This record gives sequence, C-alpha cells and structure tokens, in this order.
Amino acid sequence: MFKLIDKFGRKINYLRLSVTEHCNYRCFYCRDNKYTPYCKREDILSYRDIERIVQLFAQLGITKVRLTGGEPLLRKDLYKIARIISHIDGINDVPLSTNAHLLKKFAKKLYQNGINRVNISIDSLIPKKFEEITRGGDLIEVIKGIDTAIQVNMRPIKINMVTMRGVNDNEIESMIDFAINKGIDIRFIETMPIGLTGIKILTNHISEKNILTKINNHLNNKLVPIASSDIDGPAHNFKIMGTNSTIGTISAMSNHFCQTCNRVRLTAKGDLILCLGQKDSISLRDTLHSNLTDDQIKNIIINAINKKPEKHEFNSIVDNISNRQMVEIGG
Repeated sequence: MFKLIDKFGRKINYLRLSVTEHCNYRCFYCRDNKYTPYCKREDILSYRDIERIVQLFAQLGITKVRLTGGEPLLRKDLYKIARIISHIDGINDVPLSTNAHLLKKFAKKLYQNGINRVNISIDSLIPKKFEEITRGGDLIEVIKGIDTAIQVNMRPIKINMVTMRGVNDNEIESMIDFAINKGIDIRFIETMPIGLTGIKILTNHISEKNILTKINNHLNNKLVPIASSDIDGPAHNFKIMGTNSTIGTISAMSNHFCQTCNRVRLTAKGDLILCLGQKDSISLRDTLHSNLTDDQIKNIIINAINKKPEKHEFNSIVDNISNRQMVEIGG
C-alpha cells in the first residue's frame, strides 16, 4: 500500500540516493573552490545500510532510486550497490547521475547490474571552457563515457547542461546538435542558489523563457510538447521532430514545479533531505544504527514526509541554503 503521501497530497515515489560526497570535478556553480568534503568511510551508509533503508522505502511506495554523489563512480564497487537496489521488490528504475569521466570504464558492468539509464552533466563542448567550468575536467573522457553508455544500450541517455548567461549560453545550439547527432536527449537547467557559490552564480542566471527562445530559433519551431512521465521529473519536455532526441528544460527559479514534486534525497551520510530549498533534514543513519524496528523506522520516514514543505524558497529565503554545497546533497 502506498504510504508516502505528504500533507499537500503529493505521492513520493522517487529517492535520490547519494553514495559519496567526493567528486573528481570541482564545478564552480556546485561548490566553493576551497571546499573539500569531510567524509570518512565510517561516516557514510554501508551496503547493509543502503539495502535496509531502500527496502523500507520500497515498502512505503518508492519505485525509483537514482544513484548520485558527489560523483557516484568514485564509490568503490558501485555496481554492487546497483545490484542490491535493483533486486529489491518494488524498485523498477535505478538510474545514475554522473559527470561521465569514469563512465567508459564502468558503463558495461553497471548496466549488467541494474543501471538502466544515465544522466550526464556536460556544460560545454569547448575543451578549454569545459576545463574552466569543472576546474580541471577532461571533455574527451566525458564524450568517451557518453559513447560507451550508448554502446552498452543504456536508455534513455540524457545530457544536462546548467545554462549560464555569459558563460555557456552561446553553446545552446551546438549542444542541441551534439545531442541530435548522438541520438540522445538533452536538458537545459537553470542555475539554483545552493551554497554561497550557487548564490553568486545567480548573476549569470538565464530564464527558461530565454532558453526556449534560443532553442526554437535554432530548430525553426520543430518542437512538439510531450507529456511528462515518471522518469522526467520536473522537466518540461519536447520532441524534436525528425530526430530521436528530446529536449527538456528545468526551471527551478522561473517556474515553480513544486506542486508535482515526488522526490526526497538521502545523503551519503544518511540525512534525509525533504527539499533542496529548505535546510531541514533528518538523520536516518542514526535510526538504522539504533535498536528501532523496521516499522518504527518507517513511521519516522512517514512523519518526516509530512514535514516536506509546499514549495522551495529559492527566490526569498536564500539564507536557508547558503551553508550547503550541492556536491553534498546529490543535486
């Protein structure tokens, strides 16, 4: 029976599970330049912790678990976590979010162990600019990772571009062409004020409306709106006529999508985060390591869901989230 329904009537069926706070990239909109995660092995959820907590969430109605980070491919034996989760009753969708730097090496094994699809962050197709945005990233390795994901038949493959005025908004058109040529999907994401660095980058914010104007001008209005599905999340999606690709926009700032929010986040340290735009969290790691029964822990989760806010406050209460780093909470 479905039990995760918040006080605003939203059914929660999607868990974003961060498996590490560490990342091999240092994207300037994601974390402060001097920030280094302080996260020891004993601080993060173990395989056994992950299996138990996902089982409990599944019993409450969660059907989709996305593996995130930091960079999840840095977690040793990630494929084991994927296999554990994909074999839990009720879980039918186990996607991965990654920067793809290591995806060429691991894509086949991950696919064989339950990772059915992948979202890949790529903010520029110009090697030097890509290196500047990521503070040292290698565009060639990322593209190799994308190609390998295509070869092993992960579907759909979505590339995500955080679109920033004066930084990479002049590449919207080339990103679309890249996706079409690869036969994959693309989403353009508005900047979000998570952490001080995220607040700072708001000066480069470009709205969904302006992004769509650029898209339509480039494609000569060859976009057909498509209904959102469970795998689309908050994106507004369009089919590009005559291609195998779709385009999506995610507009956390321009247009609230909170009324359809169906997700919660669990950090690598086991903190349940109910909303990116609120500072409140609940430690489930502590409950897992206590003498509480499964039913007692499920009640804690249900009570936590009732604290999920009606909407985020990105536009008015930025200070709520200024002390967070996006890399800590899985995006």
